[in-house]
Amino acid sequence: MTTLAKHSRSASAASASPKPQGSHRRLGDLKIALLFIAPAMIGFVVFYVLPTVRGIYLSFTEYNILGDPEWVGMDNYVAIAADPLFWNSLAVTGQYVFLNILLQTALALGLALLMHNVAKSTIIRGTLLLPYLMSNVIAALLWFWMLDYQIGVVNQFIEWSGLPRVAFFGSEAWAIPTQALINTWRHMGYTALLIFAGLQAIPSHVYEVAKLDGASAFQTFRKITIPLLRPVLVLVLVVTVIGSFQVFDTVAVTTAGGPVNATRVIQYYIYQRAFTESDFGYGSAIAVILFLILALVAFIQMKFLKGNESDLD
Repeated sequence: MTTLAKHSRSASAASASPKPQGSHRRLGDLKIALLFIAPAMIGFVVFYVLPTVRGIYLSFTEYNILGDPEWVGMDNYVAIAADPLFWNSLAVTGQYVFLNILLQTALALGLALLMHNVAKSTIIRGTLLLPYLMSNVIAALLWFWMLDYQIGVVNQFIEWSGLPRVAFFGSEAWAIPTQALINTWRHMGYTALLIFAGLQAIPSHVYEVAKLDGASAFQTFRKITIPLLRPVLVLVLVVTVIGSFQVFDTVAVTTAGGPVNATRVIQYYIYQRAFTESDFGYGSAIAVILFLILALVAFIQMKFLKGNESDLD
């Protein structure tokens, strides 16, 4: 009886005592994970969070980098509301965003469908990324020379065909469409690969059933491909819209906001007010407004386009 009681007490004590091995292991994994993401987090805080907080603070001040910031409250925002150049830059940016999104999304979707159904070569797919690997400045300079009114090869071909030369960067009507075409050329390969990845996730049996039901290619595209691609397309739209609102390099290299403010996009206007005119408080206020616009646009896109939902079971 004594032996049985001892064994019973030891068994109950063993069952009652906690087993910390699993918790210790999870804690160790957490420490290792934090160690690996620490460099990225430090960079994010130093180069994104802190400048954002300081920019919001500077938007309520008058600051020209030569002295200390002077608190002015909402004066910068009141001045922006009555600034015709700000509203012009917002309208020009909206025009650019519309053209860039329309062209880039349509062409990228077409390229993705070709990669999915026709071009199976990895080399061909990789070639589409070559323009994206080029820097914005190099791409802008390349097209600036090719589209030059006097010596550009594009205008040479236009003249040989019997048509008048086109002032792609010197015409108010052509300046923004030209900027949109340049950035569409550079980014559509990357956008096409994102859409292509979404196409790869669609089960093949869905298309087989549609084929057995006698659906045409257009019906399959409209009723199967587009609905099942919705989360990817929304992601692409959010990324491209945010990127389009932040266009700067191409404008700075080619037109510098001209002709007659026709390409003075909002990012270039921020640069002019902050770094050319040394009005960092005013430039920061415009940057905060741009941030709020982008946040609102992204929220509307995700909310109404249902980007977090999928028709895949």
